[in-house]
Amino acid sequence: MEEVNSLDDWRHCFQAEISDHSIRSEWQPKYTDGRDAQNRKGRAMGLTGIVLAGGLSRRLGRDKAIEAIGSEPLISRVIGRLSELTSETVVVVNNETRGEELPLPKNAKTVIDIYADSGSLGGIFTGLTAATNEWGFVAACDMPFLNAGLMRQMIALRPNYDAVVPVPDGYPEPTHALYSKACLPHIERRLKAGKLKIAGFFDDVRVRYVSADEIDRFDSEHLSFFNVNTPEDLSRALTLAHEGK
Repeated sequence: MEEVNSLDDWRHCFQAEISDHSIRSEWQPKYTDGRDAQNRKGRAMGLTGIVLAGGLSRRLGRDKAIEAIGSEPLISRVIGRLSELTSETVVVVNNETRGEELPLPKNAKTVIDIYADSGSLGGIFTGLTAATNEWGFVAACDMPFLNAGLMRQMIALRPNYDAVVPVPDGYPEPTHALYSKACLPHIERRLKAGKLKIAGFFDDVRVRYVSADEIDRFDSEHLSFFNVNTPEDLSRALTLAHEGK
């Protein structure tokens, strides 16, 4: 991708590189180790829900994961919606105490970051490593309005790709995305180099980008990508939950 000097330039270049909602063929890696066959076998198996719960909630000022949205803690709401479509749940935390504090279902697997202080990229790596399935659906613990229809569509788009990433407003949403274990070596290479931008490894794998038009069919308000970060966000989330979202 050409060098860019502003967000608008980046958006223009990013969208120009996408053809038919997928990355250009010359970007796609050439596998000679039988990985394609392994991925096809993996896709016939289950799917792991990976919840990223290692954040510090600095802007909210208190632990957002346990804030009540509707009748349940926020993280329970996220896990519940993921569980409708997945066969196991992995919750990634930054330390053991954090895991003990969260109101998690008994069947959830809690894992501690393999690479400390590595942000969401490290959380994705840890969760995907711990998953017993080939694919993981990653979601942040502060996304209260996951949309089952959109998630099912994304799951259906996996064949022939290593990741499925929505692009609702011109930018990828990598903490509401699907990743296969084929991504692990590329993620780990960046973690070891201290390069923590999630989208940084996308050029190394086969990504199926989900366009805004595709998203609109299931979630026209794009609430799937709404995060609770501030008191204002929490207030809006409570209102939306009261409206049945």
